[in-house]
Amino acid sequence: MPAAGAKEQVRTPPATKNKMSLLTKWNPLGKSEELDVWRPITRWDPLREMEELMRGMQRSFALRPQGAEESMTIAGWTPSVDIGENEKEFVVKAELPEVKKEDIKVNVEDGTLCISGERKVVKEETDMKFHRVERAYGRFERTFSLPDQADADKITSEYKDGILTVHLPKNPAIKPAVHQIPVH
Repeated sequence: MPAAGAKEQVRTPPATKNKMSLLTKWNPLGKSEELDVWRPITRWDPLREMEELMRGMQRSFALRPQGAEESMTIAGWTPSVDIGENEKEFVVKAELPEVKKEDIKVNVEDGTLCISGERKVVKEETDMKFHRVERAYGRFERTFSLPDQADADKITSEYKDGILTVHLPKNPAIKPAVHQIPVH
């Protein structure tokens, strides 16, 4: 408590460096501490965290010196496929963007449908310096067992706008076998 007739001094906390990220703890003795209490709110993304963990592990086991730039590699890829059916046929649709029609092969052998091909890297003469390449290039192959009802001799395919559609007609003579199992 101040003496009679003396004016009380009021101290104000010093200004913070960045009000969004730091808060200064003020005490009357004049010493202040910076506390990191304001953190941006971010949505938890477990896939992103897993990806960061995997990148860290890859860096840990890499045979290149620490601090070296990440190399730009071309990864193999697997095109996405949708498979459906209606009363007449089974339909397989594969996304093959930037793949030329002549680079796609569709084969049926021993009850297996095989879709294969290659998405080639197009090297253009540009002044472009890439910082990240996420689209994959190279050879691909997808194989699927044919359903028993599919007529392998009548399979057709078409390629339009980067989508390969393979039609597997059903053979009406082949009915799915149903075996009654007695319950004991």
